[in-house]
Order: sequence, then structure tokens, then C-alpha cells
Amino acid sequence: MLFTDVNEFAGWMVWMSTDNNFCGAAILDRDNGRLPKGSVPAIFKAVQVLDTLAVAREPLSLATLTQRLGLPKSSLLSLCNSLCETGLARRTERGNYELGNRVLDFANAYLRTTDITKEFVHAWDEMHEFHDEGVVLAVLDGTDAVYVGCRNGRLPLGVSYRIGMRMPACCTATGKALLSTLPEAQVKLLYRGVTLPSLTPSSHAKLKSLIDDLAGIRLRGYAVDDEETREGMYCIGAPVFDAGGHAIAAVAVSLLKAEGDSKRRQMTDAVQNLADVLSRRMGGSSRR
Repeated sequence: MLFTDVNEFAGWMVWMSTDNNFCGAAILDRDNGRLPKGSVPAIFKAVQVLDTLAVAREPLSLATLTQRLGLPKSSLLSLCNSLCETGLARRTERGNYELGNRVLDFANAYLRTTDITKEFVHAWDEMHEFHDEGVVLAVLDGTDAVYVGCRNGRLPLGVSYRIGMRMPACCTATGKALLSTLPEAQVKLLYRGVTLPSLTPSSHAKLKSLIDDLAGIRLRGYAVDDEETREGMYCIGAPVFDAGGHAIAAVAVSLLKAEGDSKRRQMTDAVQNLADVLSRRMGGSSRR
């Protein structure tokens, strides 16, 4: 992982600070455990220090950093001092180390230039998970899910997604994924005096049925549209979060219900992975 500009580095910082599963060792070459050819070892060591500080629940002493990273104490001290000089790390009154305020400067710079629709396209291309299925990115507008990004698949779903398309949030996987992130009282207020639209016999006819469905979505972390939008179609959706923990969008995959449980489980994992990737790129974290 080599950073070509400050925004790319900032994006990594946002991800690193919100993903407790990230490990400094992951930046090594996966085939032989070595650093990529042409890289600068000192930069990778500095990244490992920042990674370790980011996931720590409290400031770490030099001895603790030495133990966790397995680096010589003298060179580690030089790295920590340099990071403190740049503002990326800070030394506490007790002499321990923690992340510095400048990390936020990089994060904010990254977020100012990040376009979620652009990241959706990049993440979809990189994952190679969705071959025939349709994949969409949607935002919530009142009681509608509005598609702001889409990739139509090759399956005969009977639905052709397009940017700007609106669908009832209470029927769609993206819409329900987004509604599930709202407090129940807010959902009830949103639908007060509103008749729930029924696109198929499987669509929610009553608000209580929708409320119960949203409660289950909150527990499992993803939404299901089981023939609620179109008969024969099965969709799985998951929310995307920003740095403030707010759901700013949702992604969903559409497939034929007849494809079976194994395919649905595979696509459930895939769409949650896609939501996780987008959340990290937007400075947020997964709610799984």
C-alpha cells in the first residue's frame, strides 16, 4: 500500500481509525511476508505505529509499542518522536503515545473530496463478487428510496434500474436498510397518515408489519426484499455509514428467488462487504 497523494493517505487513516480488524501486518506482501519492491521501510513502520495507536483503547507506552510491534526500541523511539513532530501522534504527560490531532485534518481533507457514487463504482469493480446480479446504491428521500448509482446485471429480473429512479422505501431492500437506522418513533412519524404502497402481495400492508421487519433488520444488519418489489425477485440491502455514524446511503443486490439459499447466503455476505467497504471509504464503520 503506497500512497500517491495526501487524500489517499487520509482515506487510509479514516479506514484505519474505524476498523479494529485492520492489522499493520496486512500491508506486507501476502505471498512472502515482505514489503513491496521499491517501498520505503521506515514509512511502513510508521504506519504500523499509527495502526497500533489507532486501535488502542488508551495511550501506549514505548515499552508496550516495542512488545506489540517487535521493533528495536531505539528506532521505535525515533519513529514516535517524528510522528509527534508532524502532529500525527501525541505524547501524553505520562510519556505514553496516542494519535495526534493532525489525523483529523487528513480525514476531513479526504471526506471533502470523496464522492460516494464514485466510490460505489470503484468498490463494485474491485470486488468481482457480482457477475449476473443487479447492484444499486440508494439514498432516502422522505418515504422513497432514490437510486443514485446502479449496475444492471444479466439476470431476467424484469426490472431495469436507472439513476434517479424512485421506489417506495418500505418495499425495497435499500429503503428498509435505511429506515432501520432511524428510531422507531421517527419511522412512525414519517408514515403518519400515509398509506403504505403495495407493489406485490408480499409488500407490507400495515405499518406495524414494517416496524416489526425493521426491528429484525436492526438485529441482523441487513434488509431483505422477498418479492416485495417484484414477484420472483429477491434483494438484500445494507446501510452505508459516514464518520458521524449516520446512514447516508444503502447498497443492495437483486437476484432471482429461484436461485436458492446458497446463492442468497453468498450474496448476503457480498452486499455486506460492499457496504463495509463504502462505509470505511466514507469515514464510517460497519454496524454488523
